[in-house]
Amino acid sequence: MPRPCKRRRICSLPIHGGLAPLEGAAQAPPLRMALEEYEAIRLIDLAGLSQEECAARMGVARTTAQAIYASARRKLAACLVEGLELRVEGGNYELCQGGAQGCGRCELGLPEDPLMRCASERKGENEMRIAVTYENGQVFQHFGHSEQFKIYDVEGTNIVRSEVVGTNGSGHGALAGMLRLLKVDALICGGIGGGAQQALAECGIQLYAGVSGDADAAVQSLLEGKLNFSAEANCDHHGQHGHEHGDCGHHGHGDCGEHGGCGQHGHGGCKHE
Repeated sequence: MPRPCKRRRICSLPIHGGLAPLEGAAQAPPLRMALEEYEAIRLIDLAGLSQEECAARMGVARTTAQAIYASARRKLAACLVEGLELRVEGGNYELCQGGAQGCGRCELGLPEDPLMRCASERKGENEMRIAVTYENGQVFQHFGHSEQFKIYDVEGTNIVRSEVVGTNGSGHGALAGMLRLLKVDALICGGIGGGAQQALAECGIQLYAGVSGDADAAVQSLLEGKLNFSAEANCDHHGQHGHEHGDCGHHGHGDCGEHGGCGQHGHGGCKHE
C-alpha cells in the first residue's frame, strides 16, 4: 500500500488567483498551478532561496522540492509561450503555523520578534482577543494595506486592555498569520478579499467585515451583540478613501490590489492605552 503523500507547507495564500493574457488567449483549458508549486516559485525565484532552503521551508525532501519547482516552471513557460491562462488553486498543502524549523512564518519574522511578543504574551487563559484594522481611531477600510491593528483583550463583556501594534509591512495572506501569532480570536475590519478571508478561516479567526467608524465603539458593539457587519464585505468600502475602482472583482484571491496612497501610514509599535 503506498504511503500517503505528505502535505507541503506554505506560508501564505497567493494575492491573486491566477494570470491571463491581455490579448490573443489560446482557446484551451487553463493550466492549474498547485499552491505548493506557487510557493516553490515564490521561495526560489522571488525570495532567492536555494532548493535546499526551499525544501526546509516547505517541510519536504530536497528532491521533492526540486520536482515541485520544475513542474511549476514548466507551467509558467507554457503559459508564456502558448498564451494560456494560469490558475493557482488546490494542491496538497497546509498553511504554516509558525515556529517550524527554517520558517518562523517567512513573511512575518520570527515569533520571538518583540513586536509579536509584546501582545501575544499578555493574553490570559480566560480572555478573548479581538483585533481591529486601525487608523487614527477608526476602522481602517483595506485589510491588505493595514499598517496597524488595535488589539483588545476581553473578559466577559469587559475590555481589560488594548494596544496598537504595527504590521511591520506585512500584507494580504501574511496578515492572517500575524494575527494568529498574536493569538487573535476575532477580527473587525472594513473591506477584505476572498483570499484573505480564506486565510483567516484557516487560522481559526472569526471575521466581522464591512464595519466602519470608531474602532472602540465597534468592539463595544460586538461585545453587546449589536455590531452591524457583512459576511461578504469584498472591497465594498473603497470609496471612503477616494479611490475609483469600479467593480473590484478583478482582484481575484487577494485583498484590494494596489491602491497607490492607501496604507502609507506610520507603523505602530506596541503603544499601550
